[in-house]
Amino acid sequence: MATVAERLKDRIESFRGDRAIGDQGRPFLHGRVPRVGDVVLTSNDYLAVSGDRRIAQASAAALARAADPAHGAGAANALAERLARHMRAGAGIVCQSGWEANIGLLQAIADPETPVHIDEKAHMSLRQGAIMAGAPIHPFRHNDPGHLRAQLEAHGSGIVAVDAICSTSGSRSPLPEMCDIAEETGSMLVVDESHSLGIEGPEGAGAVVSLGLAARVPFRTASLAKAFAGRAGFVAVHDPGFVGYFASASHPAVFSSALRAHDLAGLAATLDVIRAADRQRNRLRDISVCVRNALTAMGFDLAGSGSQIVSVPTGPEAHALAVRDILERHGVLGSPFCAPATPPGHSLIRFSLHAALSERDVGRIILACADIRDRLGATPAC
Repeated sequence: MATVAERLKDRIESFRGDRAIGDQGRPFLHGRVPRVGDVVLTSNDYLAVSGDRRIAQASAAALARAADPAHGAGAANALAERLARHMRAGAGIVCQSGWEANIGLLQAIADPETPVHIDEKAHMSLRQGAIMAGAPIHPFRHNDPGHLRAQLEAHGSGIVAVDAICSTSGSRSPLPEMCDIAEETGSMLVVDESHSLGIEGPEGAGAVVSLGLAARVPFRTASLAKAFAGRAGFVAVHDPGFVGYFASASHPAVFSSALRAHDLAGLAATLDVIRAADRQRNRLRDISVCVRNALTAMGFDLAGSGSQIVSVPTGPEAHALAVRDILERHGVLGSPFCAPATPPGHSLIRFSLHAALSERDVGRIILACADIRDRLGATPAC
């Protein structure tokens, strides 16, 4: 019988064997290091705020005060209150990451008697939270209210979890219909706003606020590593009484260290910057429409993208390597995704568009994709 170490070695070798290697000895997931002049589309800093001097100054000032033992007391609560007001929520909780926000929330609100109905493309952290709660999990087809209804009829009301904007395809959840279904069935809706907070709605308050649904969505979460370009997560809730319960019921909240004062100060300054970033939001919207329209006209299937996330389907990894190499020759660097982040054989390269892209940058993206179409076709071979 194989030992534990031998079985692990077999798994590692199997993993390596499943990852196609290109001509230059780099697996699909290992893109080249960016060079000066490259169009880098791998960051989720959609509004290009990470270099803002006001954010850096706020973080530096907090570091300078770190020797004061009273400094930082209540900073997390103050940020949570500001973010909650920004999102038109009753209260909020700052978490260590978006991953821990989703895991902690689902673990705290689900249980073995509460089914969790999850969009099949929703972020893995939502599923992991349901697993931690011991809840029965019932996926439904992506952005398909009809299939959600069927699952609720078959398995009972519970929690419905969706992403406002899908992290891989950029498609938008039909949130008004999701609210209707949740209310009609006595279910609770959880909306992950990681890729819409800061981008959508008045002053970047998110897709839920943009659609006038804030009073109808009891739980919203977000990673603050996207438009906020930081490292934290957030849970927005209706009931202020939930905050204390979460602090005791959520394992990530109980067993993780608190955020540091300079991180909190930087995020507080980022909120000010984002609220005043209408110009960047409008610019990002224009860029996104331009790229989506151009790639759709070339015949690429963008899987319903309606946002700043645009993904080129690359299919099996051998084909994906060829697509990646063409993009790199044009100096266009995207984020590669493959199983388990996508279904096996359905890899993709994601472009995270951002407001700092110039017209020349946009032209290079479109030219690179035209080269892919001409050399390999817009539809990957199966």
